[in-house]
Amino acid sequence: MRLERRTHTPLYIVVLAPLIAVLAALILAAGLIVAAGVNPLTAYGEMLRGALGSRLSITEMLTRATPLIFTGLAAAVAFRAKLWNIGGEGQFFMGALVTAWIGHSLGVPGWLGVPMLLLASMAAGAALLAGPAFLRLRFGVDEVVTTLLLNFIVLLFVGLMIEGPLRDPLAFGWPSSVPVDNAFRLPDLVPRTRLHIGFIFAVIAAATVWLVLSRTVFGAETRAAGLNADAAAFAGISLPRTIMGVALLSGALAGLAGSVEVMGVTAGVTTTMSPGFGYAGIVVAMLAALHPAGVVAAAIFVATVFVGADAMSRATGVPSFIADVIVALCLLTMIVALLFTTYRVRR
Repeated sequence: MRLERRTHTPLYIVVLAPLIAVLAALILAAGLIVAAGVNPLTAYGEMLRGALGSRLSITEMLTRATPLIFTGLAAAVAFRAKLWNIGGEGQFFMGALVTAWIGHSLGVPGWLGVPMLLLASMAAGAALLAGPAFLRLRFGVDEVVTTLLLNFIVLLFVGLMIEGPLRDPLAFGWPSSVPVDNAFRLPDLVPRTRLHIGFIFAVIAAATVWLVLSRTVFGAETRAAGLNADAAAFAGISLPRTIMGVALLSGALAGLAGSVEVMGVTAGVTTTMSPGFGYAGIVVAMLAALHPAGVVAAAIFVATVFVGADAMSRATGVPSFIADVIVALCLLTMIVALLFTTYRVRR
């Protein structure tokens, strides 16, 4: 038995791969649920009911999915060019911090201030990834290490800022940044819920990234750099320019996630505002097979798991940490599924 690279991958395999990966992850996680003394079907039913059983739960799930779409797009764009951006969490926090910092005292109307804050957060996220991309291109430094370590550096910097210059004096001692001005808060999509217009922004961003990657010269160069860098360079593609462009786009998307979360949900920045949006974005991108349209569906699935796990825990007693296990298993099973979309088993 041996693995042989496919010359062509049928569409049905591409579509079925993430579905089979998710099913395999749920089956594996079911063993842990059984060990907790609960019927897996009952637990998964409560999970779906907790995420999709009411208007409030659906809007809460979509609210959680919004930053996941942005960070999933950030990872998908970078991974397509084989730029391994593991720093989405740090770029998320940098975009959030810049938004709160500027948005607290920006004296312009809301219709002008919101685009300005979005652009500022995109610039912050892009600048944070441009450094590791430059180090890779100039000195061959592994961007996996630099982007991962930058996550911790940024989180410590955020803690420094919200305990110091940006500390909110009205937070009653709770470490939180000053809030953005109310004029810059994103309007709600559904009254009396937390779902805001940022979800529409995320879907538009996914459509825009799809158009850029599939209908532009930059998108073709990105795909070529990811498939075979040597062949792309031989064809005349500037790899440094392409990789740097991918880094700026990827970092900008992750920074945009932080800005939208601040203006739409939290108003200010805390070190606990993200339950791991940057890291979960990697799982979202992999489940989507790095396709921008699939990122939206994958983000909704991951958000359903996270939101529904709390309700499942209350109803069945299974720890809500099972959500982290399911998401991690999805990543592992999707990697195996991608192996079989690229290779076939031959005798």
